[in-house]
Amino acid sequence: MRLLDLFSGAGGAAMGYHRAGFDEIVGVDIAPQPNYPFTFVLGDALEYVTEHGAEFDVIHASPPCQAYSEMQKVHQNKEKHPELIEPVRELLIKSDKTYVIENVKGAPLINPIILCGTYFGLNIARHRLFESNVDLFKLWPPCNHNGLYSKWRWEDKSKPENWRNEREKLAKAMDIDWFMTRPEVREAIPPAYTEFIGRLLQKNE
Repeated sequence: MRLLDLFSGAGGAAMGYHRAGFDEIVGVDIAPQPNYPFTFVLGDALEYVTEHGAEFDVIHASPPCQAYSEMQKVHQNKEKHPELIEPVRELLIKSDKTYVIENVKGAPLINPIILCGTYFGLNIARHRLFESNVDLFKLWPPCNHNGLYSKWRWEDKSKPENWRNEREKLAKAMDIDWFMTRPEVREAIPPAYTEFIGRLLQKNE
């Protein structure tokens, strides 16, 4: 199966689909992604899916989340960030392909499920919403966040050692075993999420 990974970032979602058995993955992002582990195209995701979406079996999209995030509510700068979920969804519906849209809590996804790292044995919460046009999902147990890695919530920030090596500690907590920069890993999706979704998508075919 061929997967198109829109707004790819450094490849957290893509790696999950790869681990689920997708044969070919192409990532598209408007910013260079030198650490992306699969075929990468530098370009506009909306234009690319319009021109090439028909070439793929499944389309995953992770539109920019800043306009919907909790930090935006703190900084009150929503107007500085694009809101692309609706136009992305419109194009994915027109493509008539199986699709998945991922974003943060607060994003306007339709009937999404929330995945948490604790569902997959990860040492991090990292809640993310997933919308799909395929009914694949089931109810999940409550999250269990006791003792998870989070510099902002669980570690004693008065201790300098808790601020060190954030990139390495966060990558380990999310099971990211290829190099990402600190900003990349802070925005990454744990591959376990899309590995789970990818396996369900293949069973549905």
